[in-house]
Amino acid sequence: MHHPFRFGIVSAGAPSREAWITLARRAEELGYASLLMPDRVGTPLAPFAALAAAAEATTTLRVGSHVFANDYRHPAMLAKEAATLDLLSNGRFELGLGAGVGQSDYQQMGLPFESAGTRVGRVEEALHIIKQFFTREVVNFSGKYYTVTDLRGMPKSVQKPYPPIFIGSSGKRLLTIAAREADRIAPNVMPTRSGSGAADATMEDKIAWIRDAAGERFDRLELCQTIFSIAITDSQSLNMAALPQWLSMQKQEMTTEQAVTYLLEQRERYGFSYLQVFQGQMENFAPVVALLAGK
Repeated sequence: MHHPFRFGIVSAGAPSREAWITLARRAEELGYASLLMPDRVGTPLAPFAALAAAAEATTTLRVGSHVFANDYRHPAMLAKEAATLDLLSNGRFELGLGAGVGQSDYQQMGLPFESAGTRVGRVEEALHIIKQFFTREVVNFSGKYYTVTDLRGMPKSVQKPYPPIFIGSSGKRLLTIAAREADRIAPNVMPTRSGSGAADATMEDKIAWIRDAAGERFDRLELCQTIFSIAITDSQSLNMAALPQWLSMQKQEMTTEQAVTYLLEQRERYGFSYLQVFQGQMENFAPVVALLAGK
């Protein structure tokens, strides 16, 4: 049994309040389920305040992170911010969490960019703290990286037991943790440079890791993917300039009908039902959203 399709917009922000509110309202009008923001030093807007403004300006649009870098905030404070935004948005918040996207932000902030194993270990402990914050009156936790003592978990979120947790990763360890702890998972296959000799596990392998670790909860998981490279040729014009160079070089041109067929095949093959496009695709991809959202 497959989950119905949902579509989200990933945006780093806008140059003004008016532009940001217009974007959020247009996404909702076109049938997108969510507006998601990355957590980077160089983005135009910071996520929590921007997402709160977007939620206030809309009625059904969900808002979330794509994704919060765990090392930038103590998990107890992240949980409090998340609970606050879920409360004030009347239960429309999605909590994306990751181990850090790259070294450059860490260098700019003077933070040590430690090994992937260490950063993933902190994410695992953070998830335990965050879940306790939402489900217990008092949080007590003692781990390798974090200690929390007699912390009251408030405010209480609207969504129970907690806002849905999203994790994306290409690595087996974090995907395994996500399979046990998250609600939405994006297994990623890392691009490799030609001639590098590097190799990554296949998508089939990664879905199998998730399935094995999730056990009986696998069917409840929502599997996700970014589809930034798809350009709809019979829709409105598309600005691919916002894409990373490696991704724009992989642009997939499709008609609306071809895109619908492709996404149905991807869901049948892998289970992907929650799909994210970037802000510059919003108008271009709208015909596909109209045909598939909720189906």
